Amino acid sequence: MSDKPLPKNGKRASAPGVSEGVDAKPTPEERPIPLVKKRSFKRALARWTARVLFAFLLVGIVATGALFGMVKSYEADLPSVAELKTYHPSQVTRVLARDGTLLAELFVERRTVVPIKDLPAHVKLAILAAEDAGFYEHEGLNYLGIGRAMLVNLKSGRTRQGGSTITQQVVKNMLLDSERTYKRKIREALLARRLEQELTKDEILELYLNHIYFGHGRYGIEEAARDNFGKSAKDLTIAEGALLAALPAGPELYSPRRDLKRALGRRAFVLEQMRAKGFLNDAQYEAAKDEPVRLAPSTDVSSELAPEVVQIARKTLHEIEHERAARGGYTITTSIDPRLQAAARKAVRDNLAAYDKRHGYDGPLKAPVAVAQRGKPGAKPPPAPVGRDAPFEGTPQYEQHRVLTGVVASADDVTGTFDVRVGTALGVVKLADFDRYNPKKLPPSLYAPVGARVRVSLLGPVPNTGSPFGGDAGAPVAKVPLRLELGPESAFVAMDVRTRQLLALVGNTEAISGGLDRATQSRRQPGSTFKPVVYSYALHTHKWTPATLVDVNPQVFAGGYRPANYEGWADKDPLRLREALANSVNVAAVRVLEDVGPQGVVDWARALGIQSTLKPDLSLALGAYEVEPVELCGAYATFAGGGTWEPWQVITRIVGPDGKDLTLPTRAPPHRVMDPAEAYLVTHMLTSVVDHGTGQRAKDLRRPVAGKTGTSNDAKDTWFAGFTTEIAAVAWVGYDDGKPLGGGETGGSTALPAWVAFMKAAHENRPKAEFPRPPGLVNVTIDAKTGKLPWPGDTETMDEVFLQGTEPTDTADVPDGGAAPAVDAAPPTEN
Repeated sequence: MSDKPLPKNGKRASAPGVSEGVDAKPTPEERPIPLVKKRSFKRALARWTARVLFAFLLVGIVATGALFGMVKSYEADLPSVAELKTYHPSQVTRVLARDGTLLAELFVERRTVVPIKDLPAHVKLAILAAEDAGFYEHEGLNYLGIGRAMLVNLKSGRTRQGGSTITQQVVKNMLLDSERTYKRKIREALLARRLEQELTKDEILELYLNHIYFGHGRYGIEEAARDNFGKSAKDLTIAEGALLAALPAGPELYSPRRDLKRALGRRAFVLEQMRAKGFLNDAQYEAAKDEPVRLAPSTDVSSELAPEVVQIARKTLHEIEHERAARGGYTITTSIDPRLQAAARKAVRDNLAAYDKRHGYDGPLKAPVAVAQRGKPGAKPPPAPVGRDAPFEGTPQYEQHRVLTGVVASADDVTGTFDVRVGTALGVVKLADFDRYNPKKLPPSLYAPVGARVRVSLLGPVPNTGSPFGGDAGAPVAKVPLRLELGPESAFVAMDVRTRQLLALVGNTEAISGGLDRATQSRRQPGSTFKPVVYSYALHTHKWTPATLVDVNPQVFAGGYRPANYEGWADKDPLRLREALANSVNVAAVRVLEDVGPQGVVDWARALGIQSTLKPDLSLALGAYEVEPVELCGAYATFAGGGTWEPWQVITRIVGPDGKDLTLPTRAPPHRVMDPAEAYLVTHMLTSVVDHGTGQRAKDLRRPVAGKTGTSNDAKDTWFAGFTTEIAAVAWVGYDDGKPLGGGETGGSTALPAWVAFMKAAHENRPKAEFPRPPGLVNVTIDAKTGKLPWPGDTETMDEVFLQGTEPTDTADVPDGGAAPAVDAAPPTEN
């Protein structure tokens, strides 16, 4: 029953829509709910609630387990972040000249590691502002940044913004690959947290700054600073630091060298971020915003200065640091003088250009006689070429600098090439690579007429395609690249007399990295430049003096050896030793060698630093056994240096990545070969070669010069070796395959001009200096014809220098018809 009171009329109100006075059924709200049903509903609700909670719990447990298992699976093969504590990235190794001039940079990745403590604060803050302003607050992951990036990317429908922290970027670039998958992102996040636990923030930032790519092949902030501004990162201004900080987001896009306007826009953004984050005050911001960009000139090193020296530097480094050298980071200082190195290269090239012009190798190639005479009445077929000029037959095998004769098959002006048939192979010459032989810049069709014979060498193996000319019928022809070998090659060495350090080294004309270094790697017959070795030993024995007479008439020596005099000194009177040397008389040198003994000269040459194979026979006197140009230069430097031999040196210092000096390979200790007086006497005799002998062109230097020309049999090798008081130098010219240089080509005409050109440049603005004369020598007036003391009234006399105790004591006989006044000869002048 309801407890509500009845209305005044005593009746209850009817439900809406039911007539008054009619009994209405109670509504559901009014019906009483049985107690049993209420209890059943509560129990059902409780059961379903429990089931749902259990389901959620079960799903949560399963999801947690799955997540845990997935994380464990991703963690199973994760790289160790501990490795980054001892991480040694690939860096640049620099090869420097003696004055710090950069000769070369050797690298796999162009990087120079710089400690973070050496960087100014504004450079680090610029990077943080551009890449990860909250780097020092988060623990490897920036969740707010990740969420913000996801929203931006979802709205745009593509990846517009990244949420990676600097820590994540270090992980991605140094420990993981660059695949774009969720798996990689999860692994990246896991490693980022680990890295933050393993390394300090500064260590992570240092890794980032040294490893990240900044464009133009440069890795790390130091290389970026050098490339863009020509300075170290520690010297960057705020504006420069902001410009570099903009690069990692788009190294090529924001490069100031490619698009300065875009780069300035990005720099402005970085500067604004720095001010907004409190990294800059208003005054610093305004100054940096208005600072003009001053880009440094390109720092790419010219490969033409000293590739031969760079090759030696690379080899030396690998000998010292065999396993670590490839990682780089070294600084190698050489003894090369860049000005003299450039002078040597120019002297060699100008000299070879003059030779090419004399012999018609400055283009175009000579058309075959049959083509040139075609159509002419009475024209006879040309004789078949023989020897070196005959076209090669068979299949050529690749051997470096093996010279072969081929025939021009076709020319293509569009590609700038011409094809050459070499036996069964077809090769191609890129004419632009050989300006030496085409100074007029003729197109291939005019330079290389079809059918012309041409000397070439293979630059690689012949393609193995099964076709006689490199390809199947109808298929593109595979051609082997070829090198033109028309003219001779040359080598040049210049050495400091006092230190024996190399000042200049030229081993090939092209100045290409990895090319044949003929100055230190090739051995050639020295010809008459070896004669001073023989004569110096003769003087050392005290059996011979500059005034000793020697028979110059040809004869048959022991073993049937019969040398000839190039200058034609047949049926001549004996010559004094000085004149025999000045005029390079062959028979005289052989007689001296026979007298002092070939084995003694071999041992003497060893003492002078010549380590190449020499045999104790009479041909040794004429330079029949091959030597390296650098060896010969060392021997002459011994004469110039007062008789003490010292090994040549070009690598003077190597500093490792840790800033510590490395121990250089042990050099042989210096040793005295001859007394200073003996060395001076050899030098004095060699001045006669320049004064009135075969080396008179060297008088153009207008200063004291000593030296010797050399020409091997058939003019296959031409030399000049000589020195002043400061520099010893050797020049060589010849063909790699020993082809004769041609008529009229000698040491004095073919090699000496390069030597003189270099020495003029080397001694520019240097005062003249006489060769210092040591004690132990005497000057004596002698009879010029006999080398003895002059007879009374002798008018053909001269002053000669002798080792003290070897001066002549006999007086020359009075010639027929000569008068002999009773006067005493002047006593010798001692020094």
